[in-house]
This record gives sequence, C-alpha cells and structure tokens, in this order.
Amino acid sequence: MMKTETKARAGAGMSAGGPEDDEALAAAVLRDLGALEEQVSRRLTAQEDRIAALDRKAAAASARPALSRAVQQEAPHRKAFAAYLRHGDDDGLRGLVPEGKAMSTAVAADGGYLVDPQMAETIRSSLRANASIRSIASVVTVESGSFDVLVDRSELGSGWATETGDTVETDTPQFEKITIPLHELSAMPKASQRLLDDAAFDVESWLAQRIAERFARAEAAAFISGDGNDKPMGFMTHTSVPEEEWSWGKIGFVTTGVSGDFAAANPADAIVDLVYALGARYRANASFVMNSKTAGAVRKMKDADGRFLWTDGLAAAEPARLMGYPVLLCEDMPDIGTGAIAMAFGDFAAGYTVAERPDLRILRDPFSAKPHVLFYASKRVGGDVSDFAAIKLLKFSVS
Repeated sequence: MMKTETKARAGAGMSAGGPEDDEALAAAVLRDLGALEEQVSRRLTAQEDRIAALDRKAAAASARPALSRAVQQEAPHRKAFAAYLRHGDDDGLRGLVPEGKAMSTAVAADGGYLVDPQMAETIRSSLRANASIRSIASVVTVESGSFDVLVDRSELGSGWATETGDTVETDTPQFEKITIPLHELSAMPKASQRLLDDAAFDVESWLAQRIAERFARAEAAAFISGDGNDKPMGFMTHTSVPEEEWSWGKIGFVTTGVSGDFAAANPADAIVDLVYALGARYRANASFVMNSKTAGAVRKMKDADGRFLWTDGLAAAEPARLMGYPVLLCEDMPDIGTGAIAMAFGDFAAGYTVAERPDLRILRDPFSAKPHVLFYASKRVGGDVSDFAAIKLLKFSVS
C-alpha cells in the first residue's frame, strides 16, 4: 500500500516538475520509510520475545528428572494411568470418561482399569516371544465368556449315478461343537510406596515385565498339561491311545519300542513313524514340540548316510528343523522316561485353539500389604484341542 502511494506521488511530482513537488515527494518517501522501519522493529521485538520464551521452557525442562519429561510428553490416558499406579490417583482416569455415557471401557465399576494400548501390546509381545504353544496355535480374540469351535469330522457321502436310475440318498456330514471357556489368569506383584515415589524408577516397564513373565509361564504350562479346572485344557491331558485305536476325542500316539528311550538300532525310525502317523493334509503346517533335554537327544541322530536329522535355522529367529519340520522347544513338555510322552507332532494351528479377551485389568491395592502396594493384574484366556486328528504323540514305551 505504501509503495503504491509512493509511486503515485512520484508520478504526480514528476508530472508537475516543480521544486515544491520534489520536496513533498521526498517528505512522503521519508514518512513511508519511517513507518516501514517501525513495523520491522516491532516484528523483530516480538520474534525475540518468542525465542526467549522457548529458551526459558527448554531450560526448565532440562532441569526436570527424565521420568517427569517422559510423563509430560505422554498422552492423557498414559499420564493418568501412571498417576494411578504411583499414588492411586484415579481422578485423571475418571476425567477421561466421555460425558453422557454410563458405560465405558476406560473405567471399571469395581475399581479396576484397563491397561493403556501401548502397555498391553508390550505384554502381548512378551507372551508371543516366550516358547509357548500360543506361537503355533490358533489364537482368537472374543468378547464373551467362551468360544465355540465347529468341526466337520465326517465325510459327505457320494455315489455313482446312472442317467435314468434313481438317486440314492447319501450320508450327511456331522458337526462337532467344542466349547472353550475363558478362565482368569492373574498375577500380583508388589512394590514399596517409596520405590514408586522415586522419579527415576520406570513403574510401567517394571510392571509390564513382571506380569508378562508370570502370565507366560502360567499359560505355557496350562496349554500343555492344564486340567481344564479354572485353567485351559492342555493337549497332553486328553486321553491318548495307540494310533491304530484312535477315535475322535482322543489323541493317537506311536511308541519308540523301548521303555524310557529310543531304540538302540535305528532310533530315528520312531520319529519317522510319528511324522507319518499324522494325516497328509496336516503335515504341511506341522511342527514338533519337545523340551530341551529331548532335543539334546534327538539332535544327535543321523540317517543312513550319516547326515543329521536336526538342522539349525539359517536366519535369525528361524526355528530349528527336524526332518524338515520346525521345532518348538517348550520346557513344560515331559522329559524322556519310562512311559513318558515327551514329543508331539502336529498342525497346532488346526489342532489347538487359544481364546482370550483383549483387555488386561490392573487393580491397585495399597492396604493389604503395607508399606507395599500390590498390583493385581488379570486377563481371561482359555484353550483346548479343536481337532483331535491334527496332533500325534510319541510315547517312550514298548507298547
């Protein structure tokens, strides 16, 4: 605007050509320059004030403990959850509940709160990282108290027909419904209030790690040998029968031919029998399951050409393989012994189903173990065999 007016005045002065007009033009230019200088000065001053304010904030932030900075930058739910764990302050969690909604997943009526998504993911990752049937089984997330699996375990009948002959009625397939109830898995670590008050202590990482370790050990054992009473039903708990006597509802096994050991001559034959006892449609996705002691005995075996049956993974995190099939080392499997079933082989994605609810609940109890604070964490999980034909066992016995 000022440049336009200056140009207009300059044009008017030039057209007049008088000294008075030149003086007026010069005065106008000086006034415009003064206004421009004042405007630039104001902007520089405002910018300097903003820079000074940022410097003050940076200096104040650098003086705080590391945990305080982390909490300051966290999302509202995470900060509120940290306050609840440290001091039992649930005002922040209650404030996150949307108005006008009587029910919310953020707050539980009995005083328990859902873990924020980042922490819950930390715990689930730890569960997957541990050697457990969970890593090869079918895992489903449900919102109810149980999960039903429908299994088609009979063949659809068929027959040859002629052009003019009557069509004969054939067999109809039958469905088997397997109900997997969800059970409550809990852990209750504790810490002193003084430790929780220490600003340098990462409460959330400690809590997540402790819960993950406890839950991983408990569920890994239950998926193998759980009795189904307030815990998942393990696949080893079901009735096992010789493979030639197998029927639905039972798991078939083959034997090594020697009580408590592999046969002295051709010990690998028992493993070959185990592999081919499983149906061809399951073998493509099958895995071996055994503990480390059994693996130590098996990996010494060689074929007729002197080649080891056991091969280690060629890439990081790739499982070892036995006869070309991956091996999962589960320490809850039994050791080799007289009559022991120390090895399993099967398509566990088809044969075993883990059902769980997605939420992990935390209840803070500062009263029961003073001066310590108890953290009661719980989740609901269940598991059971969903296809009895998909898993076979190796029994260390004569018959």
